[in-house]
Amino acid sequence: MKSEDSIVILIDVQGKLAELMHEKEQLNKQLKILLQGARILDIPILWLEQYPQGLGPTVPEIAAVIDGLEPIDKTCFSACGSQLFQQRLQASGRHTAIVAGIESHVCVYQTARDLLASGFTVEVVRDAVSSRTLANHLAGLERMSHLGAGITTVEMLLFEWLREAGSPAFKEVSRLVR
Repeated sequence: MKSEDSIVILIDVQGKLAELMHEKEQLNKQLKILLQGARILDIPILWLEQYPQGLGPTVPEIAAVIDGLEPIDKTCFSACGSQLFQQRLQASGRHTAIVAGIESHVCVYQTARDLLASGFTVEVVRDAVSSRTLANHLAGLERMSHLGAGITTVEMLLFEWLREAGSPAFKEVSRLVR
């Protein structure tokens, strides 16, 4: 997968719901590494929030990493239900969607499903998605895989984007995953 064709889709890491995620500390750690790596490599990020008036804003530790970006509000479970999301995605010119966030079996799954149906290549970042229960998380991953999404991890993805050692970006990204 090429970094030049990738775009990160960050889905709904918000408020009290984020506090209920299975292994939330590990999830937040991996999300921060993913987002920092994407920024180092100049990979665009589309940041979504599901009904923020009710669920609250993105958790501060994640929002701090994507400072300067504006979230896209949505009410549909799939990000593809948002016209603004669709416009920004098309304007990016990217065709490989890197999907991260919550919940694996609802908004992440429905977004991945709709992106695949629209002809995008989709990679779901296994250690940067979660649900309230492990069973729902695993069911979401399995369903997305059956539909044709690739399943990756933060570290696997970052090094796939880098392709080789020795660059300044390699050194920065390597420090993130140590």
